[in-house]
Amino acid sequence: MNVKNRRLTASLRIGALANAVLGCLGFAFTASAMQPPAHADHALGTVHFPVSCTPPAQRDFDHALALLHHMTYPQARTAFAELAAREPDCAMAHWGVAMTLFQPLWPTRPTAADLARGAAEVEAARAAGRASEGEKLAIDAAAAFFDNAGQPDYWERIRRWEAAMQRAHAALPEDPELTVFYALAHLAVAPSNQNARANADRAAALLLPVYGDNPDHPGAMHYLVHANDVPGREHELLQIVRKYETVAPDNPHALHMPTHIYTRLGEWPSVIRGNLRAADAALKHPAGDQGQYVWDEFAHAIEYLVYAHLQQGDDDAALAQVRRLQAQARIEPSFKSAFHLSSTAARYALERGDWASAAQLPVRMPDTIAWDKYPSPEAVTWFARGLGAARQGQAEGAKEPVARLTQLEAASQASGEDLFARSIRVLRLAVQGWQWQAQGEPDRARKLLEEAAALEAATPKHAVTPGPTLPAEEQFGDLLMQQGHPAEALAAYQRALAAYPERFNAQLGATRAAFESGDVDGARRRLDHLLEVTLPGPRRRDAEASGRQVFAASKTD
Repeated sequence: MNVKNRRLTASLRIGALANAVLGCLGFAFTASAMQPPAHADHALGTVHFPVSCTPPAQRDFDHALALLHHMTYPQARTAFAELAAREPDCAMAHWGVAMTLFQPLWPTRPTAADLARGAAEVEAARAAGRASEGEKLAIDAAAAFFDNAGQPDYWERIRRWEAAMQRAHAALPEDPELTVFYALAHLAVAPSNQNARANADRAAALLLPVYGDNPDHPGAMHYLVHANDVPGREHELLQIVRKYETVAPDNPHALHMPTHIYTRLGEWPSVIRGNLRAADAALKHPAGDQGQYVWDEFAHAIEYLVYAHLQQGDDDAALAQVRRLQAQARIEPSFKSAFHLSSTAARYALERGDWASAAQLPVRMPDTIAWDKYPSPEAVTWFARGLGAARQGQAEGAKEPVARLTQLEAASQASGEDLFARSIRVLRLAVQGWQWQAQGEPDRARKLLEEAAALEAATPKHAVTPGPTLPAEEQFGDLLMQQGHPAEALAAYQRALAAYPERFNAQLGATRAAFESGDVDGARRRLDHLLEVTLPGPRRRDAEASGRQVFAASKTD
């Protein structure tokens, strides 16, 4: 890959850039003399950031950096800290410790202790003395995040880091590590509406030339997958997505990350395969300052497993994974764990239409988690409770959930978490819509479900979740079917499937809506497809019952 590819302007189409880069890979794979040295004792990909430390330190630094690029933060922190203890004058070892103390694309937020430690590590990096220009730029960027350790605004820190990484990349545009960290930072500051696509395109434009020069670069691969985890990009660069699944076969996050794209494509067997491996691998990587916790990457993989099994109609497999997560008494008490514990239980009830169980879900369980810190995870449970009550016609039972969702939305907004506030608003609007339906106010119900669907369509999916708890557009289809508008319901289900392909309930809803609106052939085609991808179980039998109506009508015609 020649230098001019790095100088492509922002206006160059990403697809053309991708084709140019990938067209060169036959050369890139054979030009081994141009590649950085491979890591000798681990399979994490190949990364090399020259640092002003001893030769043995360089090797250990690259190993720790590969872990950082895979977002294996606890292990990366240990590796960088061990290097810093052995060689206190290795500035970038201290930088590395600081860089593990915030996770730009994750919902984790650094504690006051994390911020203080990060500031101290940055100071140690600056005091170490000897450093190249690239090292100094990286350290300055970390400092932009950690300076003023008492300042509470997390997102202001992230924006300062992104601006500093932009300056670093502008100063040394050919430096691959500064480039990939700038791309990561640019993804992190994406807005909480669908303008996030522009940040994803820009990040991909930065990362593709790095990947072209080093097709084993863990950061380039990983962050390209994140860049493609937005609507409209999910079909791009699938060869890189599938390759990332194989580059680090024992790393939990590398095994899991491609399944973000498989989920967007509705490739449920691939989602299940990747997350079974990721969950098992996560159990080998303890978290906590003394390794006392099960890392929350385990919970992250389990959520995706539950989601995929439910879309296949394999409710027993989904329940087994819900129970597997709930049985982990030592789960890391983090945002991710809170979200996945709440969400998997809600999904299992809601996807199966078990409204009575949904309405009775326990809130804030387990009590080992500091729920006051996590409005969004708690909101998922209140959504399930409110929807469960309203779908049973119990409008009164939805009042408390609506009130609590309103409070949680305000709390997220007040803390600067706009994306989570928008997502909670979608949940609240949906529950209120079904509440009005239960009260015999169909027009008001329709208005609120339409509003929920429009807001959800304009709100990016956070990386913590495989998808909305129940897509609002899918719920709108259900509402329209209840109100006797099958043709409009079919259009809503089609919009839901365009955004979230191969969802079981949307496919079955579309089948029934097509049948009731007179499109018997379309209903039969949809049902044939659904039965092809659904496993035996109660919900397949439900689909088959619908099929008997369709097939009978087909014979009559």
